[in-house]
Amino acid sequence: MIIESDKTTQRVAAIDWMRGLAMILMALDHASWFFNNQRIFADSVLLYEPDTHFAAGQFFTRWITHICAPTFLFLAGASIAISNFQRQQQSVSGDVIERELLLRGAFIALLDIVLFSLIGGKPVLQVLYAIGISMMLMVYLQRLGAGAVFWLGVLIIAGGEFLLTALWQPGGDVPLWLALTFAPDFGDIYTILYPALPWLGMMMLGWAFGEHFIVHPSNYWQPQRVLMTAGWFALTLFVIIRGYDGYGNMYMHLEGNTLIDWLHVSKYPPSLVYTLLELGLMAIMLSLLIRLESCYKITHRNNPVLVFGQTALFFYLTHFAVLALLKLFFERGDLTQTYMVTLVALVILYPVCRAYRTLKWQYPQSWLRFL
Repeated sequence: MIIESDKTTQRVAAIDWMRGLAMILMALDHASWFFNNQRIFADSVLLYEPDTHFAAGQFFTRWITHICAPTFLFLAGASIAISNFQRQQQSVSGDVIERELLLRGAFIALLDIVLFSLIGGKPVLQVLYAIGISMMLMVYLQRLGAGAVFWLGVLIIAGGEFLLTALWQPGGDVPLWLALTFAPDFGDIYTILYPALPWLGMMMLGWAFGEHFIVHPSNYWQPQRVLMTAGWFALTLFVIIRGYDGYGNMYMHLEGNTLIDWLHVSKYPPSLVYTLLELGLMAIMLSLLIRLESCYKITHRNNPVLVFGQTALFFYLTHFAVLALLKLFFERGDLTQTYMVTLVALVILYPVCRAYRTLKWQYPQSWLRFL
């Protein structure tokens, strides 16, 4: 497994590669939001009208970006485990490590609660809220140990729909406490796209993986073997549960037998089949990246994918500004326009993110570490 180094920590390059790929897909999705006249946004029973037929190009442009949020949460959990271990090796006290994780989580969550809410004109809680709150909770959950965190994460992901359907009906009133924890709410006063707890479960799985298979690896169960096995197991469960078309589909039932019908699952909130599908695909991709890097040494520290993965939060904040700037030069159009604008945005973002990475590595103890 190849390691990229800054001045204070060692990074698992495959994780940064996977995160970088997710950032690129996220940029495509947001470019579609800015520039695509026919963009599909029907990933929830709250948004979808039955018997709707989707254009294949539009559907798959949206669908391939579904992997982004689960990837962010899972890899954030793995990175927490790796970073904690490395800092312990540097004799940093546990209290300091936990305090900084708590502060970083609060900072990330507040970006949604304050910054993006001001821009949106009302409170809007998106993926940064889910990541930040999950990080804060991991300060305490990680004390339980890898085994307990893993099984509790599985329970949240597998059993969340049972609890949610007992408390919530689509289209009904959603108390604020439930919107913050389990059920999305697309209200006029506030919008909560990412209730925290389902996404926390994904971060817990990532932390348990990082703790058990990267920080303390065994000789037999190598990380790539674990990921590949888990990935195919998750995809098998996806096929079974989706085909059964009952529990686990979060009200988004099969309406036919086409590939689009099978892949049209609920992201808001994340259904069990959505989580199995996206984490399964992510696990297989990450396994292949680890394998490729360890066998062929293909990574290069200035590869754009790696740079984007190593500056993920900065990329996230900056790409909105770049897309807004590009609205001065491009009009809304079709998918061709969307992909072209995405490419232009990535070309602009690469030198900016690379320069930021250099600055951050030069001043590892500055406030830049929060980005």
